[in-house]
Amino acid sequence: MKGELSLRDARHVALAAQGFGAARGARVTRRALRAVVARLGCVQIDSVNVLVRSHYLPFFSRLGAYDVALLEDELYGARRTLAEYWAHEASIVPCERWPLLRWRMERARDGRGTWGSVARIASERPDLVRSVRDRIAAEGALAASDFENARGSGSWWGWSDTKRALEYLFWSGEITTRRRRSSFEREYDLSTRVLPREITRTHVDEPTAHRELVSIAAGAFGIATERDLRDYFRLDLADTRNAVRELVEMGELVAIAVEGWREPAYAKPPLRIPRHALGRALLSPFDNLIWNRPRAERLFAFDYRLEIYTPVAKRVHGYYVLPYLVDGRLVARLDLKFDRPNATLRAHAIHLESGVRASAIATDLRADLAELAAWLGASRVAVPPVRSWR
Repeated sequence: MKGELSLRDARHVALAAQGFGAARGARVTRRALRAVVARLGCVQIDSVNVLVRSHYLPFFSRLGAYDVALLEDELYGARRTLAEYWAHEASIVPCERWPLLRWRMERARDGRGTWGSVARIASERPDLVRSVRDRIAAEGALAASDFENARGSGSWWGWSDTKRALEYLFWSGEITTRRRRSSFEREYDLSTRVLPREITRTHVDEPTAHRELVSIAAGAFGIATERDLRDYFRLDLADTRNAVRELVEMGELVAIAVEGWREPAYAKPPLRIPRHALGRALLSPFDNLIWNRPRAERLFAFDYRLEIYTPVAKRVHGYYVLPYLVDGRLVARLDLKFDRPNATLRAHAIHLESGVRASAIATDLRADLAELAAWLGASRVAVPPVRSWR
C-alpha cells in the first residue's frame, strides 16, 4: 500500500475527479454536456421538481447555466448519445457504456437483481409481458398510461401488473426510454429502435464489464474505498471484490491509506493531487459527489440526510436541501424552491456548517443564487436576512 494521503488532499483529488473547479467556457456546448456524463459515468435521475429536475443540476453545478434543450436532445433526439438505464439508480448513461450493463439486463431476465414484484411478473404472467412488448413493437413508443388498467391503486408504488411488465422489460433491456412526456412519464420503445445498432449488438462478458465499471467509478471518485466503488454502480460484493483485486494486479488501481479512513482506498495511477480546490457550486441532493452519504461524511465531515419523506415537524434543515460547496468545503445547506407562479427562487432557510460565518459567504452565495435563478427563469430571488442564517 502506498503512503498515507491527508484528508485535505483526498478532498482535492475527489473534487478534481468530479469536475469541480475547472475553468468554464463562455458557452456550454453539447460536447461539454457529454463530457460531464463521460467523466461521472452516470447521472442519477429523480422526478422531484421542487427546484428543477434533479438530473439537470449536476451539469449546472459543474458548467454553469446551459440550455436544457441540448441535454434533452442528447438524451431523446434522433442522434442521441445518452440513454436511460439502472446504473446507480435510474440514471443517464453514455450510449457506448450500455453494453457494460448488459449483465444486469441478463440477470433481470432471470429474475435476479431487480425488485421482487418486477421479477415475479415474468414468471407469473409471461403472457402479459409478451403482449406489452408486442404492442410496443407494433405501435411504437407508448407510456404506461396508454395501456388499459395500467394505473394501479394506492400509493405511487401501487403499480399495476402492466406497469410491472413495462419495468421488467426496461430492466431486461428489451425496451428503453424513447422520450419523456411533460408529466415526466416515460414513453417506452424497443431498445433496438432507439439506440445505435452497434450498441445493442455489442456483448461484454461479466468480469470485463465489472472491471470497467469499477475503473469508471474509481476515475469518477478520484479516491474511494472498495465499498464506495461497489456503491457507485450498485454492484454485488463478490463482483466488486474480484474486479478490484484484478485491477490492482493489472496496475490499473493502487491501494492508498487516507487519513482517518478505516478501510484502504484505491485510486487510478498516476495519482495527481491538486494544490487547491477552488470554485463554488450548489449541489443536487443526488449529486455524484454526495450521493454516498457515508463517503460524504468521511470526506467533508458532512452528515447529510434528505428530508423529503420526513414529517414536517421532524425536519432539521428543510424539504429540498442543497449543500453549498465553496473552495473544497461544504459550508452551508439551503432549503430551496422555485416558486413558478411568482417566478421567484425562494431560499426558505440557510443553515451554516460549524465554524462558517455568514458574512464570509453572503456575497458569493447571493451571486450564485442569482445565477441559478436566471437559469431557471426566475425574475426574483427571496433570501432570508443574513442574521437569520443559522
